[in-house]
Amino acid sequence: MNEARNARAGAAGVAHPAHDAIVGLGANIGDPAARLSAARQALAALPDTVLMRASSLYRTAPVGYTEQPDFLNAVCWLKTDLAPAALAAALFALEQRLGRVRGALRDGPRVIDLDLLYYEGVESEGPNLRLPHPRLHERAFVLYPWAEILPDFRIPGQGVVRELCAGVEGQRVERLPGAW
Repeated sequence: MNEARNARAGAAGVAHPAHDAIVGLGANIGDPAARLSAARQALAALPDTVLMRASSLYRTAPVGYTEQPDFLNAVCWLKTDLAPAALAAALFALEQRLGRVRGALRDGPRVIDLDLLYYEGVESEGPNLRLPHPRLHERAFVLYPWAEILPDFRIPGQGVVRELCAGVEGQRVERLPGAW
């Protein structure tokens, strides 16, 4: 992620926040594209945070509970000075603001889902926050968008994102054209 480290100093020598974070976005009910766009804009507005890059939108098959509509997914790369728990709390608050009501069905339909997938230098197994996300290497809806924006990124304990895509080739994923 040399590009990330080199991006820390912006225009006129203004320093970017210090920590790389990767956030997964998903939705499959209501107006998923509009919710994901609103979430991307809200991520860019988080305090002490810079949105470095966002992937394209991807249409993906549901995982786990399959009797539901396809999802739209994306991945955003952030630079942040928020602590991991504070960033996770901000994502949770953003989900609520965008209409998410958490239900009992773990992999069920949702109007928005924001997952902190990775936070630079942090590996944790806490009850409320596990980093890197424990199943990200099994999910095409995470790996394909991530590989679009940071293909050579090495996930601790998993491997290089681009190479991990080979392990999820059987999952249906389609990159959508156009900006969002």
